Amino acid sequence: MSVSGFPTSSDIYLEAEGKKIAVVQSYKATANRTERTVEAFGESEPVATIATQLCYKIVLTRLYATDEAIGDGIDFHSLRDFSLVIVKPDRRVAYTGCQWSSIEETGELAEMVAEKVTILAAHRVETFN
Repeated sequence: MSVSGFPTSSDIYLEAEGKKIAVVQSYKATANRTERTVEAFGESEPVATIATQLCYKIVLTRLYATDEAIGDGIDFHSLRDFSLVIVKPDRRVAYTGCQWSSIEETGELAEMVAEKVTILAAHRVETFN
């Protein structure tokens, strides 16, 4: 009996204006939804709960700008309205309308700079192959 694992990502990258601008080594995505309760006069407990919009928070580690983006003078700090694309063997996930919320950089002598970028996305679209 063979057991197959979960499909892993074969390609993770940032895209802006239709161009791949950076490749990403790893990511951690979290979808959060907040709820609001509806209270009625005279009731001791809420009568309903209403879900609000989803918020997608994705933490990216080790971003490397593509050669084309470097040639174009990419600056992650000024990046707005971009997409994160995650290509898996059986599907493609795209987070769109992205804005960064934090950028961390660490550097060591003789090592490449590793960045950790936290982004917030407005939408998530999943398409199956």
